[in-house]
Amino acid sequence: MPTRMRRANRRPLATAATAALLAALVTPAAAQPAAPRRSEPVYSYDDAVREAVWVDTGLDGDGDGRTDRVAVDIVRPREPARQGREVPVIMDASPYYSCCGRGNESQRKTYDADGDIVGMPLFYDNYFVPRGYAFVGVDLAGTNRSDGCVDVGGDSDVQSAKAVVDWLNGRAEAYTTRTGTRRARADWTNGRTGMIGKSWDGTIANGVAATGVEGLETIVPIAAISSWYDYYFAQGAPLYDSGPDRLSDHVNSPGARAACDAVQRELVGGAPRTGDWTPLWTERDYIRAAGKVRASVFLVHGTQDLNVRMQHVGPWWDALARNGVERKIWLSGTGHVDPFDFRRAEWVDTLHRWFDHELLGYDNGIDREPVADIERGPGQWVTSAAWPPRATRATTLRPGRGTRPGVGTLGLRKGRGTETFTDDRRLGETDWAARIDTPTPDKAGFTTVPLTRDLRLSGSSTVTVTATPTTPTAHLSAVLVDLGPATIRDYTDAGEGITTLADRTCWGASTPGDSSCYKETAAKTADVDYTIVSRGWADLGHDTGTGEGAPLTPGKPHTVTLDLAATDHVVPAGHRLALIVAGTDRGLIDPPADTPALTLDLARTSARVPFTGGPAAFARATAGSASHAPGATPLDGVSAPSTVHHVPEGGQ
Repeated sequence: MPTRMRRANRRPLATAATAALLAALVTPAAAQPAAPRRSEPVYSYDDAVREAVWVDTGLDGDGDGRTDRVAVDIVRPREPARQGREVPVIMDASPYYSCCGRGNESQRKTYDADGDIVGMPLFYDNYFVPRGYAFVGVDLAGTNRSDGCVDVGGDSDVQSAKAVVDWLNGRAEAYTTRTGTRRARADWTNGRTGMIGKSWDGTIANGVAATGVEGLETIVPIAAISSWYDYYFAQGAPLYDSGPDRLSDHVNSPGARAACDAVQRELVGGAPRTGDWTPLWTERDYIRAAGKVRASVFLVHGTQDLNVRMQHVGPWWDALARNGVERKIWLSGTGHVDPFDFRRAEWVDTLHRWFDHELLGYDNGIDREPVADIERGPGQWVTSAAWPPRATRATTLRPGRGTRPGVGTLGLRKGRGTETFTDDRRLGETDWAARIDTPTPDKAGFTTVPLTRDLRLSGSSTVTVTATPTTPTAHLSAVLVDLGPATIRDYTDAGEGITTLADRTCWGASTPGDSSCYKETAAKTADVDYTIVSRGWADLGHDTGTGEGAPLTPGKPHTVTLDLAATDHVVPAGHRLALIVAGTDRGLIDPPADTPALTLDLARTSARVPFTGGPAAFARATAGSASHAPGATPLDGVSAPSTVHHVPEGGQ
């Protein structure tokens, strides 16, 4: 892993590791106790303290004249406080605790007659509380038992969670009731906090880390957003037919729905369907604030996640790398799935060791292990010492005309001529890939020769397209495809690569109101003739780099660079690598207002693809020559700086 950045002004560790260190200063070497390497379940879960507090955020999102308080449900071991010892905190801040539930079994919080937590979703409290951690479940502002309004990744969301970290470190006020005046103190914790969560929850962990708040030692974002613009748009092309207002309304508590009209109007007005970059998106772009991150980051994502797409991985990973943040990553072949449901035993063990290292200070060696775990096939995992590998180089591939229209070549030599296709909003990437060798009017496809050796792509690609449209609006899709048979996780199935079984396994202690036992899962697989490797989309009218779109001039060439999502994939020997350029990718982007035909200038169209071994590796795998290919520098992270996050001056 990269060298860990300096973390200043942290509260001291009050752990067995500290005790061992102090003992070493006063005890002869022969009598020194061994430093602990793993926390053990020595505390009672039955007797754990279960309580609720309301933390003052300092904000008044619902405009009622009072600062908002967010509900914080706590499960912590009772024994350490009795012994005068403090414990670290694992925290999941979520909007989903009452509306939708968490995890594969959609668990919601349950309470006793006094309003204290009985059932906490997920296994974190069952497993970690007996091992000397407190678990904290935070209702984001506007949800469940919290005041305020949901603003979908903005200041209210982030600050409502950050305020809890501040309270845990003695910098904010909390109260024993939602409206009362009796204060609650976090005198049972040393303030060292790790945030974890999937989807929106993990997104909030990213956002809080990007504030640089002291006391947040690590985050574990699972399938999380790093820039909310990229959740709704891809370089001006809309990914959904709705905006953040609909998501906010979905999770707001009934009281918040009645009080948050102003916030809803702001979400509508600040997220125009044109795909233009606005100040609303700047506020919700955590990548821009990555320089403030003090916490380490253990990132988990599915390479076939079509909800929170892999575009949220590359730029965030790059930015963290540039700022020297300690990082670790798991990449699965699933869609939007938690690692507890695709690699359960290994995940619980790895997460345990990660929190022991980051929050308890145990030297268990996890920081010296490979940075990346990557799923090559269903249940088949490999590791990588660095990610992407240090031998990775961006290689320029160029499309060329073939002997039939729309069926061209892909290699190192510069192409000539043109290819024309017509946007067909009824079709998408699977249709194009299935007919890659057939001339069709809806796409332009380009393929390498069959590879003579394996070729690994690792990181983010870009595709630069010069296209002449026939209409004032046009959307583009660029897709990299591995052409050849394979068995993959069936990410298009309802389970997105997993099947839920009837048997249960248990992970921690249980009480009558909170079981640690969960249904097991198995890989849901599919045999395919091709594998989608990476995707990117853009509105051709957003080709100026200003963040604002403009109508196209029919008959005039326009050049745009599409950012393809990060990935890690090996194209096996005997397979071919394909580049497809087309219009609307059905189900993944919305169509433009018109139905354009687009003519590609092949001499001004190219792909920059990160291969392990660079141009030479590609040349060897295709039995070609890389002598004329431009050199490239190693990638420290995923890619060169992304074009997606260029915001015009004055757009803050």
